Amino acid sequence: QVQLVESGGGLVQPGGSLRLSCVVSGFTLPFYAVAWFRQAPGKGREGISCIFGRDDKTVYSSSVKDRFTISRDTANNTVYLQMNSLKPEDTAVYYCATDSFICTYLAGTYYSGSRPPGSWGQGTQVTVSS
Repeated sequence: QVQLVESGGGLVQPGGSLRLSCVVSGFTLPFYAVAWFRQAPGKGREGISCIFGRDDKTVYSSSVKDRFTISRDTANNTVYLQMNSLKPEDTAVYYCATDSFICTYLAGTYYSGSRPPGSWGQGTQVTVSS
């Protein structure tokens, strides 16, 4: 059974940093892509970053590019999202997800409870506020 568990969220001041973790089980990390999505209150769920399986190719949305970094530690079955220069508009629940084609859904925004197919974690809250 595939499971993903996020952690590392919290309250941080604007300009600060956080590192989110996504511990995965039930599959071998290098062979499947893992993506991060987020959903702010009253907004759709948006894809922000993805790391491809079998190589280290990474992609980012324009809203987080050059501020966030996705990486993985295969020994610990963990995918990380390092978030720097955080802004109030980064406030959201952050989710990690996996699927064979999860990276192809990164450009979309999903409304009314919808989300791309695949396995999802329960989310971790990030609040950026002074």
